[in-house]
Amino acid sequence: MNIQMRNIHKSFGTNRVLSGVDFDLREGEVHALMGENGAGKSTLMNILTGLHNRDEGSIQINGSETSFRNPKEAEENGIAFIHQELNIWPDMTVLDNLFIGKEMTSRFGVLNMKQMKALAAEQFAKLSVSIPLTQEAGECSVGQQQMIEIAKALMTNAKVIIMDEPTAALTEREITKLFEVIRALRKEGVSIVYISHRMEEIFAICDRITVMRDGKAVDTKDIPETSFDEVVRKMVGRELTERYPARHPAPGETVLEVKDLKRKGRFEDISFSVKAGEIVGVSGLMGAGRTEVMRAIFGLDPLDSGEIWIRGKKVNIRKPDDAVKHGIGFITEDRKDEGLVLDFSVRENMALPNLFSFSSKGFISGKKEQEFVDTLTKRLQIKTHTTETAARSLSGGNQQKVVIAKWIGIGPSVLILDEPTRGVDVGAKREIYQLMNELTDRGVAILMISSELPEVLGMSDRILVVHEGRITGEVDGKQATQEHIMTLATGGQ
Repeated sequence: MNIQMRNIHKSFGTNRVLSGVDFDLREGEVHALMGENGAGKSTLMNILTGLHNRDEGSIQINGSETSFRNPKEAEENGIAFIHQELNIWPDMTVLDNLFIGKEMTSRFGVLNMKQMKALAAEQFAKLSVSIPLTQEAGECSVGQQQMIEIAKALMTNAKVIIMDEPTAALTEREITKLFEVIRALRKEGVSIVYISHRMEEIFAICDRITVMRDGKAVDTKDIPETSFDEVVRKMVGRELTERYPARHPAPGETVLEVKDLKRKGRFEDISFSVKAGEIVGVSGLMGAGRTEVMRAIFGLDPLDSGEIWIRGKKVNIRKPDDAVKHGIGFITEDRKDEGLVLDFSVRENMALPNLFSFSSKGFISGKKEQEFVDTLTKRLQIKTHTTETAARSLSGGNQQKVVIAKWIGIGPSVLILDEPTRGVDVGAKREIYQLMNELTDRGVAILMISSELPEVLGMSDRILVVHEGRITGEVDGKQATQEHIMTLATGGQ
């Protein structure tokens, strides 16, 4: 399938999102679409698949002018879109999610469960996925949900698949398998639009790249004809001197210490400490128990046994309110369901955990609240028309910045970051890294869970590696290598 999009314009109210964008997709190519958060990448693809109407411009598919009325019509015509924000029904089974709206029935209208299970098992085998089809999707990790979405798209026999940050929650092993699938699809003539902020992936899997900035397509090139530095420069409009800012840690007193934490079936014998001014990275394969440990420390999930100590004092954390009172902030990996109230404004989301700071005798000072929100919006360079804009209308990366802002606002002594740069562009990533450095310079102790090994190695002073619910090793950040971390993450010594 060949697609030509010409002179595409789109505005939402007074906010112009796309200004005359041209984009081509050839049959059997993997075409990268890159740009900072808010550059218009997802909007362009939403116009292609009929989720949004274009204000101006034309779309031709195989030489014929085309306009889809909705994504379902686009899918019926061979174009599938795997969105960054996953379309999972949490209370339905994995099998139901795979076939929702596309159920297989016998000639008598009865669900053909045997056929659906066989097809689902075949797709899971291709992706090396081992998730029980009868399990509720809401019980799956974010990474597992991502693989469900990928499997769902592959089952449509699409001629074009749009992947928006497909590897954001996947492990290295799962990414390798996904790339094998993409290469096989390319050989079959399937075209892939690959939206990602992970530069290594772009150069590993893509044939061409289109870079967008401020609602415009600034360049399209064959991958061998460009470079990392050139792509970054065109994305952000400036040079980025270093990918990871230099750290000069000066660890102070132990702020957080956990001893022998256990939750049956999830993790056991978890003991570690974090000092003021230190970044401790937490690495491991998906499902190893990294997130589960942090959720228990924050009081989101119960502990069976173990102790939590803050500044040398044993504390009892049974719910998130307890954690916040003890100075712990938690930026979860799932910003849509756990990090934000999507229908609330940017201002309301940022202020939510900080209302006590603006309150006096039961009254909230609107002026203090707005000053707080404006300061953080400017500091994190959050792209929003106004702070009264609903959080759901922001790009994924800007939503992530809002989540970070609201927890920074409580002035935490311990900050847990679970996949802090998931779905965030290269320029914004560096801003988050610089912010982490600023926080540790002020004595904040940071725990960072990340599936990106370069990020773990680039930002951690120490690294804890988790395998099957246990810490299998602790590595000095300066001496760590990807090979060493992966060995520990897979149960090796």
